[in-house]
Amino acid sequence: MRFGVFYELQLPKPWDDKAELRLVQEAIEQVVLADKLGIHHAWAVEHHFLDEYSHCSASEVFLAALAAKTERIRVGFGIRQVIPRYNHPARTAEAVGMLDLVSSGRAELGIGESATRMELRGFNISGKEKRAMALEAAEQIANMMAMDPYPGFEGQYFSMPCRNVLPKPVQKPHPPMWMACTNRATIETAARNGLGALAFSFVDPDEAKRWADAYYSIIRSEECVALGHAVNANIAMVAPFSLDHDPDRAVQKGIDGFRFFNYAMRALVEKPNVPGRTTLWEDYLAQSSVRGLSKPAAGIGTPAQFGELVKAYEDVGVDQVIFLQQGGLNRHEDICHSLELFGNEVLPQFEPFREAREASKAAELAPYLEAALARKSWMKPLADDEIPVVGASVEKATILR
Repeated sequence: MRFGVFYELQLPKPWDDKAELRLVQEAIEQVVLADKLGIHHAWAVEHHFLDEYSHCSASEVFLAALAAKTERIRVGFGIRQVIPRYNHPARTAEAVGMLDLVSSGRAELGIGESATRMELRGFNISGKEKRAMALEAAEQIANMMAMDPYPGFEGQYFSMPCRNVLPKPVQKPHPPMWMACTNRATIETAARNGLGALAFSFVDPDEAKRWADAYYSIIRSEECVALGHAVNANIAMVAPFSLDHDPDRAVQKGIDGFRFFNYAMRALVEKPNVPGRTTLWEDYLAQSSVRGLSKPAAGIGTPAQFGELVKAYEDVGVDQVIFLQQGGLNRHEDICHSLELFGNEVLPQFEPFREAREASKAAELAPYLEAALARKSWMKPLADDEIPVVGASVEKATILR
């Protein structure tokens, strides 16, 4: 079992002039602590225009800062918006390659396309075609990172000529690729494409077992055809996270952040929103007081309780648990305290068994992953005499001026 921390960079209103500065600097401090404790991954989303819910629009900058300040923790786009109208595929390949260099080979790439009208319509993207757009782009991003030069592409949703996309990543053929998943159908899509599944839904271990069984069943079947140049057969689940030796105190410190995360995610998809004038936190508090929400959340409690949850996930085939610790108005001090309790009391329970478990899994899956790569339709590399010459576009005299 591996563990990660997850950042939307949520910032409920009201704000002051330094609110975003505090938010980002505290998040960096939290990841530095996670790195020292031995937590394995730091994931950052890419969202646009989503007041209060996510202020992490330039995740490549945030992740580069994390890479520069840490030594071991892997830094992942969780996810990068890969549809060309968000980010041209060449720009994504360049950003991932640079992050891998800056981090000395610790980058991970999750792909996604968003579900909110605020983002999709802001970039004039069709909701009906967004999945096809994302998968087409993601395959070419992998080709761009692995091929020298990239031969060029004429697709349904974007085209570009032959170019050598630089820099190339440290990890070969490219960093591990993942896909954002919110239900069993998207879990199955990730498996069919040989992508790791970043399951951004809160499910109990029983439901997680059904998702993991479906995922690995497809990984082992002829349905799995590698989208990238390598298969990343892993499934990660997001869990609420707030720890204290006093379970009531853990709930007090973390439950509103978790519930706000869920409320805001639904509200941004299901309700009209006015740019720059959201009232998500205010609305959340109002509906909470009316409904009198009291249901506990697995993952919010004592270190022992969290360890039991992680073990249950591990037993049903989940490979990574990602902590939703930065949600709503969760306090920096409480987040750090929870991380320290996890590092001191929970993580040591799983460290001794990881290497053997992962080696056994890799050996068992190796023939299936090889077969998934063999089923892939590979882009044909260009021979040297096939690489098109790009002619000069300006006169010499113009350059000299």
